[in-house]
Amino acid sequence: MPGLRDKLATDGSVLSYGNGQTPNTNPGATQQSKLHADGNQAGYSLNGSDFTDVNGAFQAYNDGTNNVLPMPSQLDLDGQKPSSYSDNGPLEGRY
Repeated sequence: MPGLRDKLATDGSVLSYGNGQTPNTNPGATQQSKLHADGNQAGYSLNGSDFTDVNGAFQAYNDGTNNVLPMPSQLDLDGQKPSSYSDNGPLEGRY
C-alpha cells in the first residue's frame, strides 16, 4: 500500500506544494541571510542595508500571503544609542 508521499509524487494534489518533494531552502533561513548581519557589518534588521537581498528572500516564502517586509529596528543604529533612549528609560532610572 503506497503512502501519502508516494501518492502525492504520483498523482499530485491541488492542496500540496511540491507534491511530496522537498522544496528548495530559502536563503533567508540560512547563515547566508543578510537579515541580521553581512559578515561583521550590520544587516537589514539594524539599519536597512541589503534591502534587495533580504526582501527577495522574504518574498520567496510560499505561504499564500503578500509578505510586507517590516521596517528595520530603531534600537541599535551601528552601535549608537538613539537620541531619545535616555529620555525613555525605566522609571527607576536603571538601564
